[in-house]
Order: sequence, then C-alpha cells, then structure tokens
Amino acid sequence: MTTLAAVPTPAPRSAKAEATRAAIVGAAMRLFREGGYDATTMRAVADAAGVSLGSAYYYFASKEHLVQGFYDQLSGAHHDLVGDVLATETGFAERLTGVLEGWIDLAEPYHDFAATFFRNAADPRSPLSPFSPESATARATSVDIHRQVLAGSDLRLAPALREEMPELLWLLQMGVVLFWVYDASEGQARTRALVHGVVPLVDRLCRLTRLPVVRGVANDVVALVRSLRA
Repeated sequence: MTTLAAVPTPAPRSAKAEATRAAIVGAAMRLFREGGYDATTMRAVADAAGVSLGSAYYYFASKEHLVQGFYDQLSGAHHDLVGDVLATETGFAERLTGVLEGWIDLAEPYHDFAATFFRNAADPRSPLSPFSPESATARATSVDIHRQVLAGSDLRLAPALREEMPELLWLLQMGVVLFWVYDASEGQARTRALVHGVVPLVDRLCRLTRLPVVRGVANDVVALVRSLRA
C-alpha cells in the first residue's frame, strides 16, 4: 500500500509562467500523439511551444517531467470536471461512477499513445509510475477527489475503514486506468461497461461492512492495509 507523503505546497507562479508551462505541456502532448513519445525531442517540444530550448528545460528537466506536468494538468482538470456531480449527487454509486467516467472522458483524446506511457510507468523505478514521489501531486489530487466522493455521499462506514477508503478507491481507479489502456473498443465502451458493473458491487460490499458478521472482515482489511503501509 502506498503511503501518501505530505505534498509541499508549490511556490506560487505568475500567470505568465503558468501559461508558458501549459503551452509547453500542450505542445508535448500534440507531438506525442503525432509522432510518438520516443521520437519526440525536447527541442521539438520547445519549437512547437514557441519557446527556447533553455526555457523548456527551465520548466521541465526531461520528457518524463513533461509527462508529470500532463498528469498534474489532467488531475486538476478531473478535479474541476467532477465538481457538478459531487455537488448534486448524494448516492455513493452515482458519485463514484461520475468520477470514474469523468476521467475516461478527459483521457480519451490521449488513448492512442497511452500504452507508451504505461510501458514506462510500469517500471516501479520510473518517475512516471503513479506510485513514484514525482507523481505525488497528481496522486494526492486524485485521492482527494475520492475523499470528497465519500464525504458527501450517503455511504456510512466504520471510522477506520472510512479513513482508508480514499486510497482504496484511488487504487480501484488505477485498475480502471490499466483496463482502459488496453481497451481497443470504440470510445473505450468496455471500460465504461466495467465501471458500471464494478461500482454497484463496491457500493454493496461497502454497505455490508456495517453488518456485524462482515465487520470483522472489514477490520481485517484495514489491519492488512496498515501493516503493508508500515
């Protein structure tokens, strides 16, 4: 189980700096889609973004850091996108479905080269791994989304399980992402079907943990998670 280390608050950037970062990331994503990740150079990214090579390296030390910038943008956009469903829905299943489908909608334009990213991210030593220290900001944003899913829902859990659930739901999202990477169906319809099939099961299992006969199993799960984290 991944321990989420405290993520330091980044120093505020000027509007111009944020715009430059966004332009560089946007240019990189276009080039990755058009020519592939491996074939894209930092110089090509700088040229496409209309900045000097030195400026590109000032904001992003490598292509891996460019991808991290994309992860941060995607997680921030996801956080903004799900605001409506979290503000209007109280059912846990509806809130979780909206969050997972929202991610699929946002990521769809990048599906064709997602496998390239995953090949690098699958290495636990890679900074592109969702479990890496470099991914801490995007990971923390995603876990916070799931914390909000629980906070405003009708789901009642034992306090210990509730404390661990945001990370567990994030791990569920990572499983959906892995399935999505290899989903060749049009519009990733199979991934959407997976979400609609899995979420009701998660909802029912979570509600069962309130029953005395299941509570002991839930406590065992919490104990296992905490022992792995330790």
